[in-house]
Amino acid sequence: MIKITKYESLFRSNKQKYNEKVIIQMKKLSPHIYLEQCQSALDYYTQIFGGEIKNTQLADGIEMFKGHEGKLIHAELHINDACILYFADVFGHVEKGNHIWLSIDLESEIELQAIYEALSQDGQIKMELQDTFWGTKYGVITDKFGLIWELNFSK
Repeated sequence: MIKITKYESLFRSNKQKYNEKVIIQMKKLSPHIYLEQCQSALDYYTQIFGGEIKNTQLADGIEMFKGHEGKLIHAELHINDACILYFADVFGHVEKGNHIWLSIDLESEIELQAIYEALSQDGQIKMELQDTFWGTKYGVITDKFGLIWELNFSK
């Protein structure tokens, strides 16, 4: 069940700003947890919550993760159909507050662009919107309150 809300968003086009209402229809919002020893954490949480580990991908053989072989770049703990936790190994310095990211799968590229622009207005872009090797358009922003948002649109 998706709740539809209206969101006033700022778009930038040719260095001009204009307001446009966009209907936001997220597919889902999921926590993305970054930990050292990710596989151990997955095993631990599986013992506690039950469920099944799925969609694991190692850094092995991926050029941008060279030197991090054996680390998980993505794994999912499917506790049930409604509760899925995303996990990944740490690939840099982690401080309290930046080890859990909120991942949004969006319905359209327009919706992706609207949220990206709104969050980046007073936030900090960690990764520009870009096409990815896993088949999405993807970007990462730290908002003005320090929350980290992963924005995805599957093509």
